[in-house]
Amino acid sequence: MSTDTGLDVTLVRNATVLATVGGTTFLVDPLFAEQGATPPIDDTPNDRRNPLVPMPDVDTSHDAVIVTHRHPDHWDEPARETLDDDVPLFCQPEEADAFVDEGFTDVRPVEETASFDGVTLRRTPGRHGHGELAERMGPVSGFVLDGDETLYVAGDTVWYEPVAETLAEFDPDAVLLNGGAARFNQGEPITMGVDDVAAVREATDATVAVVHMEAINHCLLSREELRAETADVLVPEDGERIEF
Repeated sequence: MSTDTGLDVTLVRNATVLATVGGTTFLVDPLFAEQGATPPIDDTPNDRRNPLVPMPDVDTSHDAVIVTHRHPDHWDEPARETLDDDVPLFCQPEEADAFVDEGFTDVRPVEETASFDGVTLRRTPGRHGHGELAERMGPVSGFVLDGDETLYVAGDTVWYEPVAETLAEFDPDAVLLNGGAARFNQGEPITMGVDDVAAVREATDATVAVVHMEAINHCLLSREELRAETADVLVPEDGERIEF
């Protein structure tokens, strides 16, 4: 856990990050499974077992947990078994009962806003894909973490008007996007691709970083491709710390 008052993010793997705002560290979307421990996501262009890569050697100490949504690449059985039952756990209201059923005793569903240790959490909308597919993917959320500085964790969403509205309303210092252009065999990507990231970059003066890359079998956009096709965007490696 950090003791400084700045803003930094450490990418663990996939969408699992340690976001430190004003000295308070949030573990976001913990995926703790060992490399290859879970089956591939079905109906996707390859059948590699997940996660595709091992956990990096990162200290995952934290003050609280945020789960943007309960898809298995954002919340898995090893995370459930590893985390303390009494950790403050922030989530979507629709999913709070599931965490309680798993034995967590300090579940804090966020309707609109919550506060923790000097940080204000604001839940923001997301759209996990396009059209009917997005409806089938279920509810997803992002979170704005507002302390001495402001971080927008967009979650599993594509670029659409509410993302632009969130950027305009909160004017964050840093934005964390889930990239990878995850997709199934039919339909458009369900997480951000090159055009989505470029649209965010155009819409804000904030530092923009992209995670959710090269860890799950249906994420087809590589870091190398994203770096080549965008400008002024950070694409960290697993285990890398970004100080904003």
